[in-house]
Amino acid sequence: MAGGNAIRGSRVGAGPMGEDERGESAPRQVVNYYCAKGHVTSPSFAIGDEGDAPEVPIEWDCPRCGLPGGLDKDNPPEPLRNEPYKTHLAYVKERRSEEEGQALLDEALGTLRARRGATA
Repeated sequence: MAGGNAIRGSRVGAGPMGEDERGESAPRQVVNYYCAKGHVTSPSFAIGDEGDAPEVPIEWDCPRCGLPGGLDKDNPPEPLRNEPYKTHLAYVKERRSEEEGQALLDEALGTLRARRGATA
């Protein structure tokens, strides 16, 4: 005889559940956001207790492409400008010229050699 659970394939609390058990749903308002690639995102927001319109965000990130979406279909927000990754060396080269870098290197090497010569 095969052993097992009598309610196989089910989980505790599974089954149809309507508003009777869950409680009444809050009224919702669907807002459309449009990104620069033409995608439409339609999240829904709960309406307040007194029927106030909810505070709707001005922009919403598009789940398909990641660009910001706006409320105006004809004028979607501009995509964010993405700066390329810079290395530490690139930032140093912005601050110092080649001559200044060479002077600092020579000074550091001189100090190191003097320290090694004094202890050796």
